[in-house]
Amino acid sequence: MDLRSPEDHHEDVSPGTGSLPPRAWYATSDAPALSLNGTWRFRLSPTADAEDDTFAAAGPHDSGSWDEITVPGHWVLQGHGAPQYTNQLYPFPLDPPRVPTENPTGDHLRAFGLPADWPATGTAVLRFDGVESCARVWLNGTALGDFKGSRLAHEFDVGALLRPEGNVLAVRVHQWSAGSYLEDQDQWWLPGIFRDVTLLHRPEGCVRDHFVHASYDHRAGTGTLRVEADVQGRVTVAELGIDVATGEEVTVPVEPWTAETPRLYDGVLATAGERVPLRVGFRTVALEDGLIKVNGRPLLFRGVNRHEFHPRTGRALDLDTMRADVLLMKRHNINAVRTSHYPPHPAFLDLCDEYGLWVIDECDLETHGFQAVGWRGNPVDDDRWTPALLDRAARMVERDKNHPSVIMWSLGNECGTGRGLTAMAEWIRARDGGRLLHYEGDSSCADTDLYSRMYADHAEVERIGRGDDEGPGRRRELPFLLCEYGHAMGNGPGGLSEYQRLFETYERLQGGFIWEWIDHGLAHPAYGYAYGGDFGEELHDGNFVCDGLLFPDRTPSPGLVEYKKVIEPVRVEGDGRDGTVRVTNLHDFVDLAHLAFTWSYEVDGVSVADGTLPVPATGPGERAEVRLPPAPEDGRGAETRWTVRAVLAHDTAWAARGHEVAWAQLTASAGVLPPLPGGAAPVREDRHLLLGPAVFDARGTLLSLGGREIEDLRLDVWRAPTDNDNGMPWRPETPPAAQWRNLGLHRLRHRLTGVELSEDALIVRTRVAPAASDLGLRVAYRWQADDSRLLLTLDVEPEGEWTVPLPRVGIRFGLPGASGPVRWFGGGPGEAYPDTGAASRVGVWEADLDALHTPYVRPQENGARPGLRWAEVGGLRIDCGADRPWFTARRWTTEQLDAARHRTDLTPGDTVWVNLDIGQHGIGSGSCGPGALPKYRLHARREQLRVTFSTAVPPAPAGAR
Repeated sequence: MDLRSPEDHHEDVSPGTGSLPPRAWYATSDAPALSLNGTWRFRLSPTADAEDDTFAAAGPHDSGSWDEITVPGHWVLQGHGAPQYTNQLYPFPLDPPRVPTENPTGDHLRAFGLPADWPATGTAVLRFDGVESCARVWLNGTALGDFKGSRLAHEFDVGALLRPEGNVLAVRVHQWSAGSYLEDQDQWWLPGIFRDVTLLHRPEGCVRDHFVHASYDHRAGTGTLRVEADVQGRVTVAELGIDVATGEEVTVPVEPWTAETPRLYDGVLATAGERVPLRVGFRTVALEDGLIKVNGRPLLFRGVNRHEFHPRTGRALDLDTMRADVLLMKRHNINAVRTSHYPPHPAFLDLCDEYGLWVIDECDLETHGFQAVGWRGNPVDDDRWTPALLDRAARMVERDKNHPSVIMWSLGNECGTGRGLTAMAEWIRARDGGRLLHYEGDSSCADTDLYSRMYADHAEVERIGRGDDEGPGRRRELPFLLCEYGHAMGNGPGGLSEYQRLFETYERLQGGFIWEWIDHGLAHPAYGYAYGGDFGEELHDGNFVCDGLLFPDRTPSPGLVEYKKVIEPVRVEGDGRDGTVRVTNLHDFVDLAHLAFTWSYEVDGVSVADGTLPVPATGPGERAEVRLPPAPEDGRGAETRWTVRAVLAHDTAWAARGHEVAWAQLTASAGVLPPLPGGAAPVREDRHLLLGPAVFDARGTLLSLGGREIEDLRLDVWRAPTDNDNGMPWRPETPPAAQWRNLGLHRLRHRLTGVELSEDALIVRTRVAPAASDLGLRVAYRWQADDSRLLLTLDVEPEGEWTVPLPRVGIRFGLPGASGPVRWFGGGPGEAYPDTGAASRVGVWEADLDALHTPYVRPQENGARPGLRWAEVGGLRIDCGADRPWFTARRWTTEQLDAARHRTDLTPGDTVWVNLDIGQHGIGSGSCGPGALPKYRLHARREQLRVTFSTAVPPAPAGAR
């Protein structure tokens, strides 16, 4: 029995002891394998040394009093302890390599027998695909070794220790270790055995490691295959007629692998003891002419950063969840993934090979928390840690080197700079010269093949695109990537269309990767989804962990719908009046033959005819001009438009025939506005004012319309700040929400200054202002009516020198007792704001009231539909004429929304609150990046809004969506 002190391994800077050299991962072979996933016995201790090692001793051990736990899994998500979330700061003192005495330690036991047909010859390997953060392993009482590197595979030779029955695998896992200093990624700290544990039989003469080299010559149309292996064998690819010895090179005509055409050839590597299936994709990655090229063509990355996350199982993901991620990405026009900030489960890369995604494979390395102390003691610049860094690089490269989808290695994330990173770069280049090297933190680009940045604003990105950026000469000659941009925290991100236009304008700008894929909200019985601080953490970063394009349950957010539209690989433009349509193919490799184009002609938002639109098989980067048919109906007097769609012409592996890839709407005619109501004279009656069908109180407040009660109609400039409004402390500018609260826009006072009755109008004047300020807004409500309709003309004029933008400008009012669906003609079906409106389509829509609310994990402003022509809600008809405001309807007030911290804080009331906004402040991505662009900031200026109200709801036209 090995009774080493815990200090010998979990606080040691070395990567570990006893494990085998890393090797390529493959899902199956003809050698037997035994999964050890399932129910394990489990005991949690508060410190690393609270229990001795006798639980791992040979012979029977009484673990009857222990709990049970599921592996793969995290013990803090199975009732033992609690998760912790920090973005940058370590949740323990910076005292490398030492960690706190309070170090939750989980002892795991798994008893197993071998299948009856388990071979008696050969040996066996025990494989761990992921354990956080440090593990020590015993089998049948014999210590196998220990390891760190949570998101990396480790194997041990156990053949001599196995028994037919009664094997006992013991694993001690420490939450904190020296390795934790290398794993300060922005995510939950979740200890445990969270990836697969597998026993692999290794026959005599088996494949230990192999390296598939499969390049493509785009000039000749040929692929060259060479498979290196540790033992002699043969490589066959039947479809290509290949049958060669390992190490032998062969060149044949092939179809290349790209993310757009993920052509894989099935092959076999056969040795004396094993047959390993191969999935070969021929492609060549190069840095040429200052550009990232694959198969001779430059790429444009429409990418996303992806953490591994599930709201109930944390980073323990099953294959179905991984496939769901890939399919969602493909269906939303995403073509690239950065595996932030660690290698994913290896099966995910198999899916990227199969379905087609470019991958930046990132090493399990981040030391961001050292920035808080000026990078003092940073392990990447301390030679004692270099072996651990090299081990992490090697385990990533060796495991994933046979995936055609992986076209770049990344050294890690937010580690500063240092000699250790240079050593990693040198090792990777020597081992694999067929891929490029990425690291955002290397501003000199001495160790990288491209210039990578996070959250650079639009102006700086454009300077880089033009070549006007400063920096070393070598850097200015390299391609540029935004490895993180468009911080998708809460409502947003805004400004994506402007970024994409820059990417498509300047060749050097080769795209970017949205931060990030999914909200890391953990399922919680009281909160719906929990974020930092909800488990009592002393140090945390709140809901900064919820910054994804998917909600925790993998429902696409409006941000993902917007991103799909912004990055669509086909651009459709034209003139709906003369019927001209220009179709530009923005794919990097394929022509448009895989798409079918359709048209729909819509009158006042309802489709009245549709058909197919012949478009030639236009090549990548090329444009075709086609003609729409004659308008099928005389839309004189109506608002008419064409909607052109590009859809899949045939079923694919990732979506069915008819799946929409791109679309555009082309206005044919603007329509004629109906006459405005007027003519009725206001009348005083007792303590009320009457105007047509409307009743006001003596102060000019609207009480009802045609018997329909209306509550508290008044100017509204406040919105519940979004995460992007709130910003972050490290941003140089004062975020909008802080400016708004400092001025007091959330607590405005409304003072009545006059009520005037004229022959045909009721005019109510107010001054709206915050306490302790001389700034204000002069507001005039001019009411006019006929027998059934009521017209409001709202005029807003600022007083004083406003230097603070406004959240919104418009009116809000309540509809007590409102129920039923909401119908509207305007932008939809989802929300949109000034800088997030690319995906909004004009049409007639219908939705339940609750469906108009976007359920962000931390409640905030949401649900605005732009370009409103008319709406029907709660028995009230709203017609907007030419002003076309934003329309919002929800079952709680803005103040209640602002006060909520979790979804469950919002309780629907009996009153539906409606906002009609002539202006909205942009969204931006100020939660980590730049705020709203200047053109999307809502400055205080004179505004006017005209809205007509009635209770006469006309019959619903056919075609509402």
